[in-house]
Amino acid sequence: MDQLLHEIQRRRTFAIISHPDAGKTTITEKLLLYGGAIHEAGSVTAREGSSSTRSDWMSMEQQRGISISSSALTFEYQGHHVNLLDTPGHQDFSEDTYRTLTAADSALMVLDAARGVQAQTEKLFAVCRNRGIPILTFVNKMDRPAQDPFELLEQVEKTLAIRAVPLTWPIGDGPDFKGVYDLQAKQVLVFERVARGKTRAPVNVTSVGDPALAELIGPELHAKLQEDVDLIEGALPEFDQDEFLRGELTPVFFGSAITNFGVEHFLSKFVHLAPSPGPLETTSGALPPDTEFTGFIFKLQANMSKHHRDRTAFMRVASGKFERGMEVTHTRTGRKMRLSRAHTLFAQDRESVEEAFPGDIVGLVNPGVFRIGDVVSFSPKVQLASFPRFTPETFANVTMRDVTKRKAFHKGLEQLAEEGVVQVFYPTDGARDPLLGAVGPLQFEVFQHRLREEYNVDVELNVTSYQLVRWLAGDTSEVARFARNVEDDEGRPVMLFRSKYDLEYTQRNHPGIEFLPLPKNLTVV
Repeated sequence: MDQLLHEIQRRRTFAIISHPDAGKTTITEKLLLYGGAIHEAGSVTAREGSSSTRSDWMSMEQQRGISISSSALTFEYQGHHVNLLDTPGHQDFSEDTYRTLTAADSALMVLDAARGVQAQTEKLFAVCRNRGIPILTFVNKMDRPAQDPFELLEQVEKTLAIRAVPLTWPIGDGPDFKGVYDLQAKQVLVFERVARGKTRAPVNVTSVGDPALAELIGPELHAKLQEDVDLIEGALPEFDQDEFLRGELTPVFFGSAITNFGVEHFLSKFVHLAPSPGPLETTSGALPPDTEFTGFIFKLQANMSKHHRDRTAFMRVASGKFERGMEVTHTRTGRKMRLSRAHTLFAQDRESVEEAFPGDIVGLVNPGVFRIGDVVSFSPKVQLASFPRFTPETFANVTMRDVTKRKAFHKGLEQLAEEGVVQVFYPTDGARDPLLGAVGPLQFEVFQHRLREEYNVDVELNVTSYQLVRWLAGDTSEVARFARNVEDDEGRPVMLFRSKYDLEYTQRNHPGIEFLPLPKNLTVV
């Protein structure tokens, strides 16, 4: 038990959230650089002759410089075991991000210094708040022209209704960005630029009153820094750890991931501020991390490695010690199973894992047994209280270009739907081809790309005019006039509607039917 408590206390499992283009993938890579997981960073915007970010393992991600699928990455830093969950920033992949947040104990919110809080940031922040996850903020891209720091703090507080307390303060912005001031240690960190940000940025540490500082950063920036520090110390509230852990306050750091300015300083603060793993909410109440083993599946991914071409279930260890080969109960089915094919996750790289502790993410080879939200445990009765699922907002017909590849098509359709890339609906009117549902149209593009690349199947997608979907409960024998009747992948009756008016008309004319945005056992987000 002493070992278990020690390992729990040194775990830090967090997710990175942001609006697209705020630099989330870049800061992920730089945290890996300073955590010693990689020795040289490549830019996500790099072209020929430069590597892509390790978390972006999918070829489509590497081509576009965006994150499409969540990745789990691990490193040791200052005696702490850090589990970093990189998530998609694009709103079309919000469902993957929301599910990943169920496996995180804290979150890092990355903001663009010029744009501040943006729409997708607000949505993801709301999810973290609803889950009670403490949030740290990193204001990125200070190497470009930025908003006034005081205005940024005010925007965070007004838009997100959370107190924003800076722990560092920027010295200049754009080409004049020289470093940051540590408000707690009362130290100035002046950085030197390195070629393309590939290696650690050298740093000089001094005090505001050091006469040499004016020569390092210039007399104007020095005077501005002194003025800002006086104002901050007199006007802004002090950081309170308890308020942060309750989600009432966010500590704010400034920096530039592309140049590495402020990244290591943030990481050194993060491991002391962020919480260790807490209890898991189950249908039977809170499950403490220092009890017998329980883990839950928050993500499924097929074909992460070209060498294996199998399906991986991402399991968060929620309590107890995981040991490879242990026998547990798959609580949804009641089946006993042995967790012998377990591996660590570092993007698409893998190696066998012998043991893991609460907060750790373990990859399990999935032979088609696991679903998102499943629990494996020594106790046969543990079930998650709820698990988030999105209601699709756009729909498309899918048709194979080569009918001889029907077997490969159905395999890809099943596995990609299992991951949550799309939702699949089957017509009840005799039509042969299924319909796909998605939060946004980019999901269809990913589905089409991955079918071609991973299953060698080309398909044609035609977006339909349907805009709303409802699962039905009650007497569903009558066919609604303004809807299309389909079934989901578990055979449950579903209706698709072209407009809100059509839905409301159908509801009025079928009072004996419940029209649900998702099946009853799922949580709408």
